Amino acid sequence: MSRITIAIDGYSSCGKSTLAKALALKLQYSFIDTGAMYRAVTLYLLEHQLIDDEGNMDEKAVINSLSNIHLSFVYNDNLKFSETFLNGENVEKKIRDLRVSNLVSKVSAIKEVRTKMVLLQQKMGKEKGVVLDGRDIGTSVFPDAELKLFMNADEKIRIQRRLDEYTSKGQYITEDEVRKNISKRDYEDTHRKESPLIKADDAIILDNSDLDKQQQLDYVLRLINDLQLLK
Repeated sequence: MSRITIAIDGYSSCGKSTLAKALALKLQYSFIDTGAMYRAVTLYLLEHQLIDDEGNMDEKAVINSLSNIHLSFVYNDNLKFSETFLNGENVEKKIRDLRVSNLVSKVSAIKEVRTKMVLLQQKMGKEKGVVLDGRDIGTSVFPDAELKLFMNADEKIRIQRRLDEYTSKGQYITEDEVRKNISKRDYEDTHRKESPLIKADDAIILDNSDLDKQQQLDYVLRLINDLQLLK
């Protein structure tokens, strides 16, 4: 059976990573969380005081620091997905807090950051049999991916999903904070100069506002079958 590249793009809090993980597990593919990579870079910059909570930074210093940032994914057999490691440290929990979320779009807009991350993502996925989710996978990272999805959902549902995610991790954030974060990220992701968030011409739109996790997985598996992508 042939192995393909599945590219999942879309707005924040649409469940891209959840779907990507489920697909990777079902198809026995590798999963690359590209958003986690940008979050890890943002975390590094915060921890080394190269960016503050307002997004102020010395861009030249940030660019010069990139050679000190080493990212990898290590599969956790208990959790059934790969966790993000930054310079040998498991930072999967650290990169998910609101402080990082508020800054990641600004960091990911830096050309040199995107260049390094895209090259790393392409290296990780060059053998196919991979699912990647992010903002520019189908347009910049793997424009020749056999299956491209563009995900979205109603804003109220996205806000609730993010609130539920924080609550499940013991982080209590207000609805207003989440709303502002999502609105800010949407604007920055779609208006940045470098690889903005746009739908690839050949991407299939998946609005999952009224779909649960299993329904989304079943839908994409049917797509793969109907398109005869796995032969």
